[in-house]
Amino acid sequence: MEELKKKYQYARKAWDTLNEVLKEDFSSVVRDAAIQRFEYTFETTWKVLKVYLKEREGIIANSPKSVFREALSVGILDANHTELALEMTDDRNLTSHTYLEQVAQQIFEKLPAYRDLMNQLLMQIDALR
Repeated sequence: MEELKKKYQYARKAWDTLNEVLKEDFSSVVRDAAIQRFEYTFETTWKVLKVYLKEREGIIANSPKSVFREALSVGILDANHTELALEMTDDRNLTSHTYLEQVAQQIFEKLPAYRDLMNQLLMQIDALR
């Protein structure tokens, strides 16, 4: 139980930093900072969901995609949000290529939707824990 609380707090703090940078006026520096904040927010979010699934549902899932699919199976995510979460996972895997301007811009443009999805997940986990 304590692990879930701790991971939730880390994820919420990470989300706050992502939300903060997305309020800034666009520049390449803001874009790059937002992508980096997305990386660690994504990591903390899927990991808190992983712990929730293990502690509350008895489900062991070890990769982001399996965690999101299991979240669908227990009703935390619906089909549309699961699809977005899987896309978000693919984009997270592309962030090491953000030196390519087009890749960086494409990911940056999706960040508001990803931020909202991660917030929804965190709020739902908070309500369930």
